[in-house]
Amino acid sequence: MNGVVPPAIELRGIDKWFGEAHANRDVSLAVRWGTIHGIVGENGAGKSTLMGILYGYYQPDRGEILVRDRPAAVRSAQDALAAGIGMVHQHFMLVEPFTVLENVVLGVEGGLRLGAGLARARADIVAGKIRVTDFMAK
Repeated sequence: MNGVVPPAIELRGIDKWFGEAHANRDVSLAVRWGTIHGIVGENGAGKSTLMGILYGYYQPDRGEILVRDRPAAVRSAQDALAAGIGMVHQHFMLVEPFTVLENVVLGVEGGLRLGAGLARARADIVAGKIRVTDFMAK
């Protein structure tokens, strides 16, 4: 082993067409463990389409998705959640009184993958061991 940790999620060469519109053109993205990414761009740049592909709303016309260095077939939101992929939607799709964490795990709160970790995270926040600001860029 060479000590290099593969990305948690990787998109390779993603293309998506909607008729004549080429929404995503050869997009590659690697998300390393323990990092937070923001996808920014003008309206119509393909940000929502790319995240929709990662979350199973759309299928790419070309390219692949890897989760934990293995090809993943993400054909639905359920497939994404089973692979450990959650998505916080645009503001109008959020539940206002919920925290970011609660919005991310909405629908899978009691799942085997998240139950214990979510309970620990909430307990750590209540106990003051961690703060949301600990994860913000300085």
